[in-house]
Amino acid sequence: MEIKKGIGVSSGVVVCQALLLDEGEIRIGRRSIHPSEAETERKRLETAITAGGDEIRELRDSTTRNLGRETGAIFDFHLGLLKDPQLFETFILGIQRDHYTAEYAVHRALRDYGKVFLDHPDAFFRERVKDIYDIERRLLQKLLGRERIRLSVAEGPVVIVAHDLTPSQTASLSRTQVRGIAIEAGGRTSHTAIIANSLGIPAVVGLENIAHEVATDDLLVVNGYSGVVIINPDEATIHEHKGYERRQIKYQNLLNSMRDLSARTKDGVDITLHGNIEFPHEVDNALSMGAVGIGLYRTEFLFLAGEREPTEKDHYAAYAEVIRRMEGRPVVIRTLDLGADKYSPFQDQPPEANPFLGCRSIRLCLGNLRMFKTQLRAILRASVLGNASIMFPMISTPLELRQAKMVLKDTMEELDEENIPYSRHLRVGMMVEVPATALVPQPYVRECDFLSIGTNDLIQYTLAVDRGNQRVASLYSAAHPAVIKLIKNVVWSARGGNKTVSLCGEMGGDPDFTILLIGLGLRNLSITPRNIPAIKKVIRGIDTREVQRTVRRVMSFENAQQITNFLREETRKFLPDIFAEAMSGRD
Repeated sequence: MEIKKGIGVSSGVVVCQALLLDEGEIRIGRRSIHPSEAETERKRLETAITAGGDEIRELRDSTTRNLGRETGAIFDFHLGLLKDPQLFETFILGIQRDHYTAEYAVHRALRDYGKVFLDHPDAFFRERVKDIYDIERRLLQKLLGRERIRLSVAEGPVVIVAHDLTPSQTASLSRTQVRGIAIEAGGRTSHTAIIANSLGIPAVVGLENIAHEVATDDLLVVNGYSGVVIINPDEATIHEHKGYERRQIKYQNLLNSMRDLSARTKDGVDITLHGNIEFPHEVDNALSMGAVGIGLYRTEFLFLAGEREPTEKDHYAAYAEVIRRMEGRPVVIRTLDLGADKYSPFQDQPPEANPFLGCRSIRLCLGNLRMFKTQLRAILRASVLGNASIMFPMISTPLELRQAKMVLKDTMEELDEENIPYSRHLRVGMMVEVPATALVPQPYVRECDFLSIGTNDLIQYTLAVDRGNQRVASLYSAAHPAVIKLIKNVVWSARGGNKTVSLCGEMGGDPDFTILLIGLGLRNLSITPRNIPAIKKVIRGIDTREVQRTVRRVMSFENAQQITNFLREETRKFLPDIFAEAMSGRD
């Protein structure tokens, strides 16, 4: 038995046999052709591009039907490359000028193109090299007459093990056959993570050398909660995790029964639970999990999923769909949070030595007013369709907030001049993600309708820890006393100013922190929809007067580990043991 630690990117526990996916590298030798063969090679290339494009369109359309338009849009980048006249011209030059075979011309051109992405300082661009290799492999297989390995016809159930999965491979997974994913590459923002989450398949990435240590038919335990994979577990471990699976199903059925129950404490205090979403199709899931609104609609994927900058029409279509689906329930739309580790392929952004401390989020928008106003116009136009609010991210100074509000006001005046309607009662809020803002929140309380605490970045900046870096991941903790004191400061300031304050980071979706957050005075949480039932179960078991004592006890501890242990012990009074055991070993 061997235990491998990686990054859990899609929760769940599964015990299943492995299917090692090893397509192998298609080796293309450099072979010259006679000039008279160039036209034949050109036609072979055109046929391969046409066939490959047809396959990608079919895959995009099926992914859109099953997972939503934004997830399907991942493959627009593939189609864009295949239709790129400059890239096609490079292929043709290889055939006609250098007298390469079509295979070698494709291989040479796309490998050179991939190096440009691979050498890019931004992680997002480096991640897109997988798409380029995916296209190369598809074209070469068409030229060579080979069929791609189709995961959807795997004799399941199986856990897919590989060095990496291309977007095409991940999107073609069968939910009934593929029960888990364990790969060496990838991170929390990779395409594999995005699609695995959409499919609800437990997935762990960042597993060093697992493709060399696992053989097809080996038995694996994949724990997407803790980011652990166990290779050929012993009988006791199998029995333990099979028990997790059974209890997980029973537990989920229990939580599902709570969908229509109120998130009300034992002493009658109502807590508002909203959902965080990235894609319009996630609205249905949020509602099915018991969300009463959307507290954070991340809009970056409009940029990250396509090969061109979204137009006002693109923005409007996405926002309008969400607002209509919510049927009058609240929707908080966050303006673009690009930069740091999220860059679109068409952004003309010079490399930065430390992008997390550079031109990102609201700073990027204020530096590109055309792009910013395009989004604001779409949000304003869609606001008449329901109950929408707007939220600015990463505000670090009062001046930034005032500038953002001024741009919003200018955009409203432009719409007035064009006689385009928008909601005159649009609420305007901001995210508290910077320690400086959390330390002195009063100016923002005065100038905003509401605040939302974004704990993901707040923790990262408070503790000086990159949460995506495995080498320092153990230092990243929502239970750090400094983080808790900052949250308390923001909550008390907002309540003193009679303004609504919510929390929308991953901390809010962790049941181990629910008692603490309610005790600190939070009455609004916006979280990943799948976590809503568990949070609701904790809420319905507590008394707000009693949890005040919990908060006082927490504030007396000196380190994060003491706080974590204490809160887990308290939470176990309301959730079954599977929650603690399945999560054990997580960072």
